Amino acid sequence: MQQVATISTIDFKSETYKDAYSRINAIVIEGEQEAYDNYIQIAELLPPEFKDNLIALAKMESRHKKGFEACGRNLGVTPDLEFAQKFFASLHQNFKDAAAEGKIVTCLLIQALIIECFAIAAYQIYIPVADDFARKITEGVVKDEYSHLNFGETWLQANFETSKAELEEANKQNLPLVWKMLNQVEQDAKVLGMEKDSLIEDFMIAYGEALGNIGFNSRELMKLSAHGLATAA
Repeated sequence: MQQVATISTIDFKSETYKDAYSRINAIVIEGEQEAYDNYIQIAELLPPEFKDNLIALAKMESRHKKGFEACGRNLGVTPDLEFAQKFFASLHQNFKDAAAEGKIVTCLLIQALIIECFAIAAYQIYIPVADDFARKITEGVVKDEYSHLNFGETWLQANFETSKAELEEANKQNLPLVWKMLNQVEQDAKVLGMEKDSLIEDFMIAYGEALGNIGFNSRELMKLSAHGLATAA
């Protein structure tokens, strides 16, 4: 889908842009911090042989956070972190509850699939309309996010038969939250040149591919996706 805004029509120094950016920038900063925390938690839930890999992924998220903090400073914007924490509250609570119950499959679906696919979609749509400094940072981040997605896919594929029922339930509970989150920032994202329809389309493609790689067939994928699309309509 084509985006309405182009980089030539965006005024990165305008107060309107900076106001919207204060919330979007805070979301990616908070998202990377929560991803760090989540991978540390997952490392405690999985067997020891996975720990080094997960700690490395967590450290990568911490570096991403610093990069996005620099993007805000470059534009003279203070991120609205209070807004961002509320933005992630429901998804964060679901992850926290799942971790407390030892539901590693649910934790991986939330962090390694839903959040990573959403981040990849959002970052790729943002790159063409980003300022020069943020574009370079974001391009580097996207490359890393694929390795995070790959970890979740690989583990869940290897444990697909025993994980399938929990994956379906976790998808039902968490996918609708993505659309609620998108609705909260639809206008801010549009100011930055990012259209909601494009975000939905790219996310669903990435998420569907990830679920397919794990082991779900086409019919099952349609059913899983419907939990989100019904809410997005």
